[in-house]
Amino acid sequence: MALESSSAPHGGVVFFERRELDQLMRLYGRMVAAGEWRDYGIAGLSESAVFSIFRHAAEAPLYRVEKRPALARKQGAWAVYGQGGQILKRGHELAQVLRVFEKGRFAVVD
Repeated sequence: MALESSSAPHGGVVFFERRELDQLMRLYGRMVAAGEWRDYGIAGLSESAVFSIFRHAAEAPLYRVEKRPALARKQGAWAVYGQGGQILKRGHELAQVLRVFEKGRFAVVD
């Protein structure tokens, strides 16, 4: 499967680049080691790529990291959504958006 770097070709799928997946998996690994997260899911859709994070596989995702290339020149292609669908962070760079999960800036609440 080819990884798409920007917008999907007509009828194609948007997906994460290798370096983006590396950043996402490093964060995921740290949070699993801390006991915060337990499972993840990845979806490539026609308008976005989604990395979903779960505490338990049978639940709705705690967070979603979305890449929407169509918004790259506007508010930024990257966004982190909370469980209720609220936008926690939006931006042009994945590393900047993932800072929402840095220790001390964010805590998971049961």
